[in-house]
Formats: sequence, C-alpha cells, structure tokens
Amino acid sequence: MTVSSSDSGSIESHDAVDVIRAKRDGRRVDEPALRWMVDAYTRGYVTDPQMSAFTMAVLLNGMDRDEIRVLTDAMIDSGERMDFSSLRKPTVDKHSTGGVGDKITLPLAPLVASFGVAVPQLSGRGLGHTGGTLDKLESIPGWRAALSNDEILAQLDSVGAVICAAGSGLAPADKKLYALRDVTGTVEAIPLIASSIMSKKIAEGTDSLVLDVKFGSGAFMQDIDRARDLARTMVALGTDSGVKTTALLTDMNTPLGLAIGNANEVQESVDVLAGGGPADVVELTVALAREMLASAGRPDVDVEAALADGRAMDLWRRMIRAQDGDPDAALPQPRETHTVTADRAGIITRVDALPFGVAAWRLGAGRARAQDPVIHAAGIDLHVKPGDAVSAGSPLFTLRADDGARFGRALDAVVGAWEIGADAPVPLALVRERITA
Repeated sequence: MTVSSSDSGSIESHDAVDVIRAKRDGRRVDEPALRWMVDAYTRGYVTDPQMSAFTMAVLLNGMDRDEIRVLTDAMIDSGERMDFSSLRKPTVDKHSTGGVGDKITLPLAPLVASFGVAVPQLSGRGLGHTGGTLDKLESIPGWRAALSNDEILAQLDSVGAVICAAGSGLAPADKKLYALRDVTGTVEAIPLIASSIMSKKIAEGTDSLVLDVKFGSGAFMQDIDRARDLARTMVALGTDSGVKTTALLTDMNTPLGLAIGNANEVQESVDVLAGGGPADVVELTVALAREMLASAGRPDVDVEAALADGRAMDLWRRMIRAQDGDPDAALPQPRETHTVTADRAGIITRVDALPFGVAAWRLGAGRARAQDPVIHAAGIDLHVKPGDAVSAGSPLFTLRADDGARFGRALDAVVGAWEIGADAPVPLALVRERITA
C-alpha cells in the first residue's frame, strides 16, 4: 500500500496514481482503495484530473459486480440516508433513464399512492433533449420543488406521494462525479451510470424500486443490448443493497405520447389521470404501476379502475396543493405557434424521437447548461403517431415558442424525422422485457 501526505499534513491511506494504474491496466481495485478514492475526491484531495483519468479507465476497462457495489456504497456513504421506517405503509419509487415525451412520473406517482403505498419520487431537471420532471411541474403556478426531509416525510404520511428535488445531502460524491463525467466524455460508462443512479435511489431509503430503462433513438442508451446490461447492473446493485429492484426495458424510438415540453406534458398527464390521454402513455403508466404495486405487496389491484373512477386524480390534486401548487390554474401557453402539415396522403410509418427532442430543446423547452431557465410553454404537440393515416394538408405537429425566431432551427432539427408511406408499420411492443435479480 502506498502512503502519501496531503497538503494539510494528514496521512492518506492510499495513492490516487496507484488506483488509476490498477484500473488502467485492467485490474480490479480492492474495496479499501476504491472507498478511499471516492472519499478523497469528495474531500478535494484527489483532483479532477486524477478522477478524470480514473473514470476514463473505467469506461475503457469496466468494473466487476463487486467493484460497482463498493463504488455505489462509497457514494452513498458520502452523504446522508433518508429513513421512511416511521411510515405506516410500504414505500416504492420509480426511476426512468429518460426520453422524449417521458412524463410518466406525473400520473404514476398519484396512481400508485391511491392504493395506500407511499411514493417518494425524488426527481431532477432536464439537460439537453431529455426533459426534467421538476421543470414540467414548475409549469403549475405556485408549485414548489424544494422540500425539507421533514416536509417530505409529512407529505408521504398525509398524502401518500411526493415529487420533489433531491436534497444536496444525498450522495454528494455523485453530484461532483456526474459533473466531471459530463465534461470528460465518460458519461456512457455503465458502471458509472449505474452507481450514479443507484447511489441516490438507495440513499433515498425506499423499500423497493422499479427502473424504466429506455432504449432507442430518443434514449440515453440507443442500443437495446447496452440498455439491458445497464438494467441488469442496476437491479443487481439494488438487490445487493437490500432494495427489492426490478426493471422494464421500454422502447424510446418514438416520442412517448403527443406532448413534448413542459406545460403541455403536464396537461397530457392530467388527461391520463382523468381517464383519457394517449394510449402509449396510459400503457406504460399502467405497466409501471403494476410493477411498483407488486413490489410493494399489492399485486392484485385494479390499476385501470383508479384512473377511471377519479381516485388517482384526487390524489394528484392533493399532492399538487401540498406543494403550494394550484391544480386548477391555467398552464402557460406559447405566444407563437407553427404547424407543419403533410405534403401527401398516406400512413405515418416513422416518427423519430431524438430529432423531436432536440427541436423542443431549441424552442426553449430544455436547457444547454444546468443554470439556464426553461420556457414552460415551449415545446411540440404531435398530431400523429406511426400507423396513423393522413391526407395532404393534415397537421403533423405544432411547434410552440415564445419567440417565433426559434422556429427555423427547430425545423432544421426535424428534417427527415418522420416518414409517410403506403403501408402501416409493424407495431412493436412498448415494454420489451422485465428484468429481475
């Protein structure tokens, strides 16, 4: 073991260069050294250049299951753990790897909570073409994302569901490491993705967790095999940490639903809670709800009935009011719109998710930097999905913006992103696989 001294005179138990060399050469890093590396980086002793070299070595050479477990545990131990043991009901959370039009958290949390299960949904903000749950909900006048731990616990007890920002005390090592990965080309490393997601979810303290791992053009993992690998890694991490964890692999080649943005996605979510909404959004909401309720010991409930009879909507309204939002207030509307129409008759054979996500971002619905604001009214309303028949002149989609000058670059993003043909495409399953430990 190499012993080195820090600038403050304290003795460090390991040396960052030794850890980097081990992973660079394809060797496993033992538990004490890996725990030290995370702690020393969080403290500022290990520098950004050193951690950059380590994360690149992980990207190139990978980690085994035990290394990923240790990395995740070390990131959890860098901060606080939440404790929901005082609640008189089971807790279950859902995490999505993100995609275009993915507003599923909004109808899902109140739907699951309507069956007496607590749903602590600690969510994030969007960056790039994937939207953030908190950005969507902030379209609602007065709604508040920042809650204290005591407020979270009280709302779970009284309402049953909370969607809010994760506190800075959860896995601070991950926050620092995530920012570094973003600027060093190491975001794609599956061990780092898995430990990043699962460190926060395990520290959150939920009894069980359901993962929505997406693949396709609008997903973080475009290849289904890599998405499956990520899902299996995260399920193993949750299981090893005592959290009952399952995953669904879901298709993100086509945008989810018809709304891409913030305010319009909230409206679509409310439509689902009212018993309507696009079929694919309803399908995935119901599938994830069933998975979450089964994990929480409620396998035989009628999920669709809670959407049809208003129970889930009632809980949504209570949840929004509990965070100072007005569920009856008008949602922001764009100052400018631009509708694109079909140039010929036929059947929609393809609508690619990624270009439409990029276009919505260029309209102001997303942000390029974490500190950028979003325009809640901006986005895209789709009028068609693959398999729909159209006539010449039929509306295909409508761009929404507060500044019409944004339309040009948004339209550039979607050139070639849809196709009109003679034959309907073969329908593919939205949920492809279920992965368990």
